[in-house]
Amino acid sequence: MTSMYPTFSKTDPKRTEALRSSLAEAQRDVHAACRQADRAPDEVRIIAVTKTHPPEDAATLVDIGQIDLGENKAQEGTPKAEQLRTWDRTPRWHFLGQLQRNKVRSVVSWADWIHSVDRTRLVDAVDRAAVDREISICLQVNLNSESGRGGVLPGDLEALAEHAAACSNLRVRGVMAVAPLEWESERAFERLADMSRVVRRVVPDASEISAGMTDDFTTAIEYGSTMVRLGSKILGRRHGR
Repeated sequence: MTSMYPTFSKTDPKRTEALRSSLAEAQRDVHAACRQADRAPDEVRIIAVTKTHPPEDAATLVDIGQIDLGENKAQEGTPKAEQLRTWDRTPRWHFLGQLQRNKVRSVVSWADWIHSVDRTRLVDAVDRAAVDREISICLQVNLNSESGRGGVLPGDLEALAEHAAACSNLRVRGVMAVAPLEWESERAFERLADMSRVVRRVVPDASEISAGMTDDFTTAIEYGSTMVRLGSKILGRRHGR
């Protein structure tokens, strides 16, 4: 595969300091939200979403201690992850976007986590592709069937969890959702907490809740999120957007 990023090197010092500062601010804000929710700061993991940003930014984040990185599209994440394999440290990659079955093999080659598993055929495709490695997955829930977002409907979630739990190359880690635009965030994240309990009836240790982005992570933490997906808060405005 030809990389969309033919070369990359160390980020310039000004960009490094900007990322260091914004990451520190994000960590402070997440820790404050945890204290407000009477939770320990280490209960919530920050995923820095590097989509549309160059591999230099991703590598710099890893250099300054941000190991968990997220990408939304296979065509961007795959070449970026390939380049970072030559970096000094190895990130923990999270695939966050809707995943088509014809992209599964390329995503499984680099993603440690897939947050957007929402149907049995996708479960089976990821399981087949994950040869000699274990992929952590979250089951994406469609909290509002009229929103047009991806995700399994709540009534089908338990069956999907049972199907995924039987796969030898997958580890069901929890649930994921994006709050519907037409809902108050409190309603969305309370509903997702209910869905987490449904999955834990099938897989008792599937306690991860991937919820909350730059605009709503504080509320998500209040309702139990264990992974917040922060893009612009850390990296600034998206490139090319």
